[in-house]
Amino acid sequence: MFAHLMFFRQRALVTAALAAVIVFILWNVPALGVVLYPFRLFVTFVHETGHGAAALISGGHFQQFVVDQNGGGYALTAGGSRALILPAGYLGAALFGALLFYLTNTLPYPRSIALALAILLALVTVFYTQLLSLAFFVGLIMAGVLVLLWRYADRGVTMLALNLLAILTGLNAVNDLIALTGSADISAGALRNDAAAFSAEVAPLVPAAVWALLWAGLAILIVGAAVYFSLIRRRRR
Repeated sequence: MFAHLMFFRQRALVTAALAAVIVFILWNVPALGVVLYPFRLFVTFVHETGHGAAALISGGHFQQFVVDQNGGGYALTAGGSRALILPAGYLGAALFGALLFYLTNTLPYPRSIALALAILLALVTVFYTQLLSLAFFVGLIMAGVLVLLWRYADRGVTMLALNLLAILTGLNAVNDLIALTGSADISAGALRNDAAAFSAEVAPLVPAAVWALLWAGLAILIVGAAVYFSLIRRRRR
């Protein structure tokens, strides 16, 4: 039993490291941008779902969300706490990536994780996207890929795929927030985004760039905690 656990931890470390290398290559080779495009759409899918989930948690309603071809999107919500809903896009994506990374590298059941995630994505797609919209296809295609992993892929391939999805989603949220803090448009109020909306609707005395910076720091902590508790701390123990 102990030997099996040690083998899984070693495999998780190697697989996560391999996934990180692949992500680094994808982000730094312009010719591979076309490979990243579906993941960019999926990150937006998760981002908008985060807004909707926050609306439901805070007593509001989640009507539907849209994913645009350029990678943008928006969620239609009613009621709830704007103080929770507005940060939940970026932070929700970071939390999703971190949680998926943690589960993938601590539970020796990657195929079951893939199936559970597929079911979750399918439910979100059916209930909160418009039929035959881009968001509808993003959700169902990703759910279908995860079902194929559950049905046909071995544990190693499934772990690698889940790690890639987790890292791309979590770090994209961090990367988007960092890019937002460095944009001159956000300080000038010319860029419409969640941080600008938060500044205008919730805390008008604090500039949008400050909120984006705070969220970026929190997103880094969330992703970093997942890496530490799933790989570093467990390896030391």
